[in-house]
Amino acid sequence: MFLARIARFPGSANFLALSMHTPDAVLRDLATLGLDRTQNVYYNLSPAELYELAIQRQEGRLTKYGVLATRTDPHTGRSPNDRFVVEESSSEDKVGWGSTNKAVSSELFDRLLAGMGTYAQGRDVFVRDCYAGADPRYRIKVRVITEKAWHSIFAYNMFLRPAEGDDLAGFEPDFTVVDLCEFKAPEEEELHSSTFILLNLGRGLVLIGGTHYAGEIKKSIFSALNYQLPQKNVFPMHCSANISPEGESAVFFGLSGTGKTTLSADASRTLIGDDEHGWSDDGVFNFEGGCYAKAIKLSPEGEPEIYNTTKQFGTLVENVVLNEDRSIDFDDATITQNTRISYPIWMIPNASETGMGGHPKTVLFLTADAFGVLPPISKLTREQAMYHFLSGYTAKVAGTERGVTEPIATFSACFGEPFMVLPPTRYAEMLGERIRTHGAQVYLVNTGWTGGPYGAGSRMKLAYTRRMVNAALNGELDNAETITDPFFGLAFPAEIEGVPSNVLNPRTTWESVNAYDAKARELAGMFAENFEKYAEVVGDAVSNVGPLIAEKA
Repeated sequence: MFLARIARFPGSANFLALSMHTPDAVLRDLATLGLDRTQNVYYNLSPAELYELAIQRQEGRLTKYGVLATRTDPHTGRSPNDRFVVEESSSEDKVGWGSTNKAVSSELFDRLLAGMGTYAQGRDVFVRDCYAGADPRYRIKVRVITEKAWHSIFAYNMFLRPAEGDDLAGFEPDFTVVDLCEFKAPEEEELHSSTFILLNLGRGLVLIGGTHYAGEIKKSIFSALNYQLPQKNVFPMHCSANISPEGESAVFFGLSGTGKTTLSADASRTLIGDDEHGWSDDGVFNFEGGCYAKAIKLSPEGEPEIYNTTKQFGTLVENVVLNEDRSIDFDDATITQNTRISYPIWMIPNASETGMGGHPKTVLFLTADAFGVLPPISKLTREQAMYHFLSGYTAKVAGTERGVTEPIATFSACFGEPFMVLPPTRYAEMLGERIRTHGAQVYLVNTGWTGGPYGAGSRMKLAYTRRMVNAALNGELDNAETITDPFFGLAFPAEIEGVPSNVLNPRTTWESVNAYDAKARELAGMFAENFEKYAEVVGDAVSNVGPLIAEKA
């Protein structure tokens, strides 16, 4: 079984000389990495073959509809504190070093790579060659090496798959990810734990160990693109994107849980992608070939396109709870709130065949404001757009992390700071330049709380948010009458058909106006404090459009 794509190294007792074996170039690459004493090398297996192996190897269970369900605990999300960038000569003067891009030495990187080689002796590895970037001019070749069959399915789903019949014999990766998830780093002064995600930009090599969470694989390549593409005048974005029937593109920036995937999966528009894109001189293009959607509270009524993928062969579900009949309990967060679904983008009926679109007419920043004080939709000037892009505000709510009992303001620059390798202001400059050049209109959309903060108010109704977003996309708000919020200086529409007028003005939704003012003043102060680190770089034109604290003190 699977012999057509299995190879053993020449030094092993059972080396297989097959007409369709793993390409020699792949074996040489593995040897260069010190992975030449493995057992079987499974190369570019199909999802069906990988499903069978994953079940045989007890890596997961099949759900009621034949979808593979896996668990990644104790790591049920990314480990940003364990992500490092190798300090090396080709990139050290370009990287925005700090708490996001923490430096480690080349010597540590080499020691861990050697340790992974020793660990891999006698073990099977799965190799997948794929691409990142739908635009052929900016596409990079990616090789993903894993010890888990299901991680190879994840790579198949999330990256762009070579076309049937493509000759991969001469495939030379621009970036290689080595994910030996059960290999734990020995105690090292430069690391925080036995888990590590190391990005070596000079060598085009990523090492991942100590975590089963598959999202680290795709986000490491996103980080690589965030480093490379600005050097080619391409703006990398942590956003979803779609296209109207008239051919007008829109992009949706947002951190996890703000609605980026949900709002872009609209049956009336063509989906370009749900998470990572580039904006070149010709328009936007998807980096990925799949989607990685949150599954918590997923329903056929709220998100029918995404829900239907959980019944299709090839989908992966992570950290969900299965009922006795193997159906998925989407409301059960026993393992984690961050339950996930990975599927090829073609499972969405209205997905783009090219993964590309023109210059966006509309840009939406999504935030889940748990303080309940931001307007549900606001029209931003170019300077306000740069301010809020650098702020990247959303809020964590009680229960999402251990010890979180009150809403916590989270500022993640560019709505994706953990993946931004260059200084955040570099990306903000690229956004500002594109808004000016292409005339895009930017909106700030609050998908969070209304009528009070988390625990007192309620989450904004998805139906209202969809109506407001559609109003922005179809031009209804271009010349609409607006009201300016007194704390944040945000202009929000006085009326939108299908949305109660009082919902549009958050101050009128609170029982106590004084309580609203106090909470708004509190959040405005957090914005101002967070932005201090950017003020000198971006100048007064951008810094001065922040919250109007002085007037309300």
